[in-house]
Amino acid sequence: MSFYYPKNFRANGWGWHRTANAASAVSGFLNKERNGGGSSERLIGNGSLYPSLPTDDDATFSGVKLYPSLPVEEYESGAVAEVVEEACAAVNVSLELGETRPSSFGPATYQDFKEIRSRCLADGRLFEDPEFPAIDRSLYYKERLDRPLTWLRPGEMCENPQLFVEGYSRFDVQQGELGDCWLLAAVANLTLHRKLFFQVVPDDQSFDEDYAGIFHFRFWQYGRWVDVVIDDRLPTYRGKLVFLHSSERNEFWSALLEKAYAKLHGSYEALKGGSTCEAMEDFTGGVTEMYEMTELPPNFYTILLKAYERNSLMGCSIEPDPNVLEAETPAGLIRGHAYSVTRVKYVDIETPGRAGKIPLLRLRNPWGNEAEWNGAWSDKSPEWRFIPESEKEELGLTFDDDGEFWMAFKDFASHFDRVEICNLNPDSLDPEECPEGCTKKWEMSVFEGEWVRGVTAGGCRNYLESFWKNPQYTVTLKDPDEDDEENKCTIIVALMQKNRRSQRHQGLECLTIGFAVYRLPDYGHVPKPLDVNFFKYNASVGRSQAFINLREVSARFKLEPGSYVIVPSTFEPSEEGEFLLRVFSEKSNNMAENDEEVGMGDVDDRVKEITPNPEPTDPIRDFFNRLAGSDGEVDWQELKEILDYAMREELAMRHGAAYDGGGVRAGAAGTPPQEQSCLEQLLCALCTPICKEIGVDLQQVAQQQEQVHLNQPQPQELQGEGFSKDVCRSMIAMLDKDNSGGLGFEEFKSLWIDLRQWRAVFRLYDTEGRGAVPQQHLRDALHSAGYTVNAHVLNVLAHRYSSSDGYIQFDDFIMCAVRLKTMIETFKGRSSGGDYATFSLDEWLNRTVYS
Repeated sequence: MSFYYPKNFRANGWGWHRTANAASAVSGFLNKERNGGGSSERLIGNGSLYPSLPTDDDATFSGVKLYPSLPVEEYESGAVAEVVEEACAAVNVSLELGETRPSSFGPATYQDFKEIRSRCLADGRLFEDPEFPAIDRSLYYKERLDRPLTWLRPGEMCENPQLFVEGYSRFDVQQGELGDCWLLAAVANLTLHRKLFFQVVPDDQSFDEDYAGIFHFRFWQYGRWVDVVIDDRLPTYRGKLVFLHSSERNEFWSALLEKAYAKLHGSYEALKGGSTCEAMEDFTGGVTEMYEMTELPPNFYTILLKAYERNSLMGCSIEPDPNVLEAETPAGLIRGHAYSVTRVKYVDIETPGRAGKIPLLRLRNPWGNEAEWNGAWSDKSPEWRFIPESEKEELGLTFDDDGEFWMAFKDFASHFDRVEICNLNPDSLDPEECPEGCTKKWEMSVFEGEWVRGVTAGGCRNYLESFWKNPQYTVTLKDPDEDDEENKCTIIVALMQKNRRSQRHQGLECLTIGFAVYRLPDYGHVPKPLDVNFFKYNASVGRSQAFINLREVSARFKLEPGSYVIVPSTFEPSEEGEFLLRVFSEKSNNMAENDEEVGMGDVDDRVKEITPNPEPTDPIRDFFNRLAGSDGEVDWQELKEILDYAMREELAMRHGAAYDGGGVRAGAAGTPPQEQSCLEQLLCALCTPICKEIGVDLQQVAQQQEQVHLNQPQPQELQGEGFSKDVCRSMIAMLDKDNSGGLGFEEFKSLWIDLRQWRAVFRLYDTEGRGAVPQQHLRDALHSAGYTVNAHVLNVLAHRYSSSDGYIQFDDFIMCAVRLKTMIETFKGRSSGGDYATFSLDEWLNRTVYS
């Protein structure tokens, strides 16, 4: 079945994630539209960007679904939302924006806040966001509301609307009818930190100065911050906000923040149900941990205290009652509700018989009302009379019906079921703005990686033979934690998979992911990366609690000082995906990829034995000179002629004659016997080592004066018409030092030696005899050819040179080897022996474009 995308579909408002072809189609469409090129056709095909339209009687288009081309204005108005939804469903395009939508296609989907605001002010109009229009599909994608809602701007709801009224605080966050208390708990925590707050809610916008009905908010998405632009039309019922709102009727920062977050995920309904961890990470870029109260570590209060000292954001919850929505417990707590932990402190206490410290926590209910804990240490409970007045003053103790209350740690652990902690990265906070005693920071390392089928997607430890192929990372811990009685180091390892939510419309859910941690020996040599033998004889010292299909899995470890290797993986091998690996520690950690350095090494001894390097004889030089002509060089076409001639010669000789190079078969009368014999020998000497890989099985089995015998080629080796022009051009560029576009004889000789070696390597790793190297052997094959590459480069090479079935054809393997050698030598030529080289733009373009 073929599909066509509607040409005027507003692709930049929704996520296109069907296939690479779809992404290319959308990218090409947007570029044409933005550059004013347009197109006479009304449809975009998934095979080519602008295909010819079928006619009514065109039989080749039978069974093809065509979808209507609609004016852009209609899409912007939302008048044809149902048609759009139907078209989207037919071509597997999701109406949800997905987590990476603001940066999915770079500038094509980026809305510049200041530019749009300036344009609206100049035009004297209020902004209406075409990407998140004020229509029902922005509210829900499945469950329709029981009453109609009206989209109103703040100025239509009240007089003197403001972004902030007397600043901002956690009391500005009041839950509406949407089940997103998990989000509200994170927002309430966000208000406690000025720098974090204004990183998410930029202070360059208001309802007074330069108001144009447009606002923007920033969210962290997979290692980078994205800017989400919205208009200020908000869903209301009878003139009042129905979702998140402030206790002040004319304050709107929290309602607008919720709308921006809804846009990021596709709709308001998409925010129903979730984990506070996810919102905390999106607001801060931090690493989250989740603890079940039934499995708390013995030092859990110390963990909470250290998290508070480092300004970590914390939330907690109680399992919901399946029969009652947000049921209240006898202790005054709400089931299924997300609470914020806003303070952790050992509080001084003085009883008649003794004095000491008691571990307390301060919590907040996002409702911000009288629904509070009613047990020990609750508002106005008798326990507070044992706290000195100075301590009460330091705590800022109040007993208002504001949703905030204190609890003893033992009651906290027995009444709540789950705690979530978001540990902030060290750059998130300004030390001057941190509360007293909360100036410590985590040390953080972060790496991005990828699992590629057949190359670096090795699966979990259950699959020993492929597990070692997963990306590996070393982390070195030198200094134990402060005041740690065991002299151990705390680290938090977090593995996050990227871009999976945006692929749900394709039936792709989160991968089942996890990781394992291994101790490196303090002495002796271990290979880089660790090989199968290491994992066969060494057990892990830590691992994620389970392999699970969540966006992120994390775990906390206490390890002795030393060096460790972290291996992130999917549960099953050959599952592809991108990931972000982060490591937090109390003291400094030194993290690096545990992999080979990219470069050149020794050629495999087996290859050297197969391909000794004899000096070319005089007849070879004579033949080269005749082909090169007066300029003394061969260009890419002449080089291709040398290689391709062998195939044509073989086909002609099979019919009893030699090929004369011009399409005519020649016998003894056409070519002098001595010259013909010499030419046949020369072609055999040059081409026997490689012609089998490009479609010919040529063997010389006779002496110089005897007839050349050619065996029948294997069916699977009959591929194409020889080397491609791109390979031949790249071969020329690899050795063409003067950029003349040709090769002299000495350069040709060097090329021939390389080709013979690469051909021998290819044959070694064509383990299935199908004229192709399996993708999983690519690293070993490159080793044998004398190249070392790390996982990043290996992934790129696999993407670039392997076919969809996981194999690398001979032509592609040669191109891969040529490009590797060219770029490594280019780098070395500009490097002083270190890890970096300096190029001007002119030099860089001159080398990379030519090669």
